[in-house]
Amino acid sequence: MAYRGSVRPFVNFDAKQDAEVLRRAMKGIGTDEDVVLMLLSARSNDQRQEIKAAFKKAYGKDLVSALKSELGGLFENLIVALMTPPSSYDASQLHKALKGAGTEDDVLIEILASRTGQQIKDIIKVYKKEFSGKLEKDICGDTSGHYQKLLVILLQGSREVGVEEEKIEEDAKELYAAGEGKFGTDEEKFITILGNRSAEHLRKVFDAYKELSGSDIEDSVEGETTGNLENLLLAVVKCARSVPQFFAERLYKSMRRAGTDDDTLTRIMVSRSEVDMLDIRAIFKRTYGASLYNTIQVPFAQAQSFSACFFNEVYKVVQSFR
Repeated sequence: MAYRGSVRPFVNFDAKQDAEVLRRAMKGIGTDEDVVLMLLSARSNDQRQEIKAAFKKAYGKDLVSALKSELGGLFENLIVALMTPPSSYDASQLHKALKGAGTEDDVLIEILASRTGQQIKDIIKVYKKEFSGKLEKDICGDTSGHYQKLLVILLQGSREVGVEEEKIEEDAKELYAAGEGKFGTDEEKFITILGNRSAEHLRKVFDAYKELSGSDIEDSVEGETTGNLENLLLAVVKCARSVPQFFAERLYKSMRRAGTDDDTLTRIMVSRSEVDMLDIRAIFKRTYGASLYNTIQVPFAQAQSFSACFFNEVYKVVQSFR
């Protein structure tokens, strides 16, 4: 499979040299933020970890701590995100979503609906190591009902593999009978099928469902469920159809309303930069009629100086190895 990230490993990589460049950028009065951003956004996450190790060996300081002491606000958040290994970053975002004032359900839904089984298992291990707690226990403490049940199923990271042809029509009929085909809704059936079948299998089930009912499965979910359960089921369906499409929509929504959702913008740009950002950019342009670059530049142009700098830096990350 072709590499679809926008950030690739730097060819002539030298961790020791990069560490020295960053030290010089932070030396003296003020920090050369352009140098910091352009260097780190042009290195893969693995390479950033090597730079971090080289910096500590050469100067006896933790690079992330040094950067945090020199930076601030949204730009600091972006740089710290770039310096964090993917599993640790996802774990930290989930911990923040659970331990802050109120649960940030959008973060739980985004991460757990879109990550692979192996990625979820890695997140659980890192979460336990870094936060001395069990992710499932923390999620269960902050959620309830059918929404909680589906989150727990997704946390197992054990979706079925491949397509079971004999189950396609059966699953479609059961989903119809659980929703549009009855008075009331059998949420358990939606949770079981959508939470456990493979993405490939679900796509065939969705086609069969449309032939059977004349409508998309999304219409059924929206008509039969509400609140966080509805949002999670829709995210699962969208990710089964296309993970890049799901993130293109998330990015669009993060920038279209008054006041950009900086946290969502940062989280997606960083977490997908080495995964599928090329696909996300292409789908974004095809779906919304404007490039991701131009869309980011709208809030950049309208924002006050503090936020404007942030959007400009995020764009540079998007454009890495354009």
